[in-house]
Amino acid sequence: MVDVNGRWALVTGAARGIGRLAAEFLAQRGCNIIVHSSTAEGSQKTAKQLEKLGVKTLAVGAEFTDISSVDKMLEDIDKAGMRVDIVLNNAGKQVAYRNDYYKTPVSDYTDSFLINTIAPMKICYHFIPKMIAFGFGRVVNTTSGIRLEPEQAGYSASKAALDKVTIDIGSKLNGSDVMINLTDPGWCRTDLGGPHAPNSPESALPGVVVGAFADDKRSGRFFNAGLFYDMTLEKAVNKANSMPAPY
Repeated sequence: MVDVNGRWALVTGAARGIGRLAAEFLAQRGCNIIVHSSTAEGSQKTAKQLEKLGVKTLAVGAEFTDISSVDKMLEDIDKAGMRVDIVLNNAGKQVAYRNDYYKTPVSDYTDSFLINTIAPMKICYHFIPKMIAFGFGRVVNTTSGIRLEPEQAGYSASKAALDKVTIDIGSKLNGSDVMINLTDPGWCRTDLGGPHAPNSPESALPGVVVGAFADDKRSGRFFNAGLFYDMTLEKAVNKANSMPAPY
């Protein structure tokens, strides 16, 4: 199992919900956290709370519909000088639910792909080459299990695209100590999932972070958080390590 103590992790969408819980989970194990939300000011509160756990933090901001904002965030992280070993691409958005889905506007697709596919992949493309040079890295991209719901076409299509690119990149990394995998937190009571979702955000742990701790050098897998519910981290990692890559 990977020891994250003293490492740096970028957690996107970390100001609230599952992202914040994931950041806390890592920080409790000594991992320093780069806290992302749409604005650096919005990240500061979470960053200060994480510092009470004895770790270092950096608060950054980027609006994922604005790729120049993502580029600026990555530039700010590089200037700060830390080595980023772990990326949890948690941030995402369900832009709309269309009962009359035959009238789905183009903006549902363009906004969804910017937030849920393009921005997280920009982050992957930025950090994975550095991880390869270091000889270590973990990337976990958050996806969704939504199927057969044209009411959420933009969201589900953008997550399917993220799945595809993640698995394809994983085929190139498989067998190395730079690993990229997918996780699905399930339908949780968050700002995205809404108040009527059946699962608490806490139920997504440790499943949404297990890919950061797995150490079997296999990439491209899908870690459904529900499969790891109520497990210790050690048991969750053992389970994750037993799951084959799709190659």
